[in-house]
Amino acid sequence: MMITLKEAATKILAANKILITAHVQPDGDAIGSTLALMQMLRSLGKEAEIFIDDSVRKNLHALPHFEKIRRPKAEEKFAADLMIVLDTSLDRIGVVKNLTDAPILNIDHHVTNKGGDFDLCVETEAAATCEIIFKLARELEADITPEVATCLYTGLATDTGFFQFSNTRAQTLAAAAELITLGVSPNFISEQLEKKSLAEVRGLSAALNSLKMFYDDKVAGITIDHATAKTFDSTEGFIDEIRVIETVDVAFLITEKAPKICRVSMRSKGVNVAQIADKLGGGGHVRAAGCTLKTSLDEAEKILVAAIGEAL
Repeated sequence: MMITLKEAATKILAANKILITAHVQPDGDAIGSTLALMQMLRSLGKEAEIFIDDSVRKNLHALPHFEKIRRPKAEEKFAADLMIVLDTSLDRIGVVKNLTDAPILNIDHHVTNKGGDFDLCVETEAAATCEIIFKLARELEADITPEVATCLYTGLATDTGFFQFSNTRAQTLAAAAELITLGVSPNFISEQLEKKSLAEVRGLSAALNSLKMFYDDKVAGITIDHATAKTFDSTEGFIDEIRVIETVDVAFLITEKAPKICRVSMRSKGVNVAQIADKLGGGGHVRAAGCTLKTSLDEAEKILVAAIGEAL
């Protein structure tokens, strides 16, 4: 059932023990929003815990209270009054969905989130889930400390490409400006997020060697096999290296995370890649989306290129 942010706040205030989660392969918005909400709820006297069913790339470890994020164990249970799912639909939270039978509140900004038999608050005009949590703080009458502000700013910055993408609105910049007045150091966040290991830099070189062009150079794609993917912590930013090619409308990255498990990321300048991802069982935004294809790397590329061709 669709509910408003005010109604979501009412449900949160009525709960005492809250489980917070986000999607697997978490990005800055997923981690920033969960950490910010956890701190806000604890300041209100709630018992709030974060569970993420995946590893988190190292350049997000510097966020305040990152060490409090827990990875669920097999057969683990968590007695909660409410489970809050941020920045994703329920099909992307992994085994966290088995931790509790508590009522679910889903807060998201992805247009492809279709919801289900639970409370859903989606604001698709928001640039990031962190932008929604920024507004939620007022509904909860929770203080935005410098540490909370740092987490929220991280989500805004990463989901907008540091305020360069088309989802950057006046409201987004106004929120970022207010967060800076509340104690954020933008240079600290950018320096942390830009860090790459030597292995990642070398991995980027290897990935770019796989570059292929399709459809009269309107589509650019790179693929990373499982053996190569294991050598570095993150592929974050790889796709941006090919998105900037002047003829390219759609850029994609396929990473083989395990045999016959391929994670797809897409970026576009015009094509609605959310629709492409949705057809392939994923989701996201009009200009940035992704999915997981349970097939070989070569076959995943064929499936994706065909789907992009239909969209073009």
